[in-house]
Amino acid sequence: MLPFLSDHFGDPGRLHQEGHFTRVAVETAREQVAVLFGAHPREVVFTATGTESVNAAIWGATNRSFAEPQGKSHIVTSQVESSCVLDACARSGYEITAVGVDNCGRFLVEEVIGAFQPETVFLTLQLANHEVGTIQSAIPEILAIAKERGILTHVDARAAAGHLKLNFADLGSDLCSITADTWGGPLGSAALLIKRGLRISPLLVGGMQERARRGGSENVAAIVGFGSAANEIWAGDQLDIEARLARQYTDQIIAGSLALPGVQQLGDPKQRLPHLVCIAVNDVESEPILLGLDQHGVAVHSGSSCSSEALEPSPVLTAMGVDADKSLRVSSGWSTTKKDIDTFLTEFPLVLNRLRELRSG
Repeated sequence: MLPFLSDHFGDPGRLHQEGHFTRVAVETAREQVAVLFGAHPREVVFTATGTESVNAAIWGATNRSFAEPQGKSHIVTSQVESSCVLDACARSGYEITAVGVDNCGRFLVEEVIGAFQPETVFLTLQLANHEVGTIQSAIPEILAIAKERGILTHVDARAAAGHLKLNFADLGSDLCSITADTWGGPLGSAALLIKRGLRISPLLVGGMQERARRGGSENVAAIVGFGSAANEIWAGDQLDIEARLARQYTDQIIAGSLALPGVQQLGDPKQRLPHLVCIAVNDVESEPILLGLDQHGVAVHSGSSCSSEALEPSPVLTAMGVDADKSLRVSSGWSTTKKDIDTFLTEFPLVLNRLRELRSG
């Protein structure tokens, strides 16, 4: 990324030599991202964030010219989608059916299909949950049925991207949101995968960038970083290697945490993302645990990744029927070491015991 932060500032949309240099860099990154996610390069539309990718998908789908003239104005989603999915659906003005989940955060095929109506024009569901890590194994069957009924589909794969193998061609979805910052790419790098031949209205207008699918100058440095990270994790089966190590680490976190009294695991214990664990403490709220761990150099999170400035309980955990105020999300990344895991397993019981002593007076 450094040359594009210090030396090469040309607009990729220009014909001069500087523009050509950055255009080659952007298109190289597009090919690298496409290879990792099993897509054609022309299907990759770079966005600034994963949230923008989701908004672009939902805005584009609900503003397609064929939707309302045919009287189709109904969206199906689930209660455990991220806030940007649910907010973007609400902004569309369409009728929304958000199906519920079981206590592991899984939505069921029959309930999603049962929510389809003759007016249903759009389906948006997650591939894996961003808070508890549950992998939605029902996705392939649901997408196949939706396709038979002519429903446009979007999969939010941001939590799974870079951690699970994802092949857009085989997924069977029309649209797919991915991001890079959760697996080693830079902040400000994401993409929307759009099936070839599909035309949707752009969220950002005012330019012909990204083949007229997203207006605005490309963030070349971030895009180059996205492509480089994609190439790195694709080469030598690095994704599988990192996933196995991440599962080893999170298995240790689960074993150590559940050995403590009053601690339980949330989400699907088996069908889960390899790098993410959600645990709950039955008698201590998560915020003081988070702050206590932070004092010892351990960064974890409570609730949704979008809720750091909100006081409301996580809608995901609420939908699962668990106490959202007592959940703690722990994840490993590409740079996590065994020492990091050992530090958590040492400090977590100490912090928890101190808080319980304070609670008991």
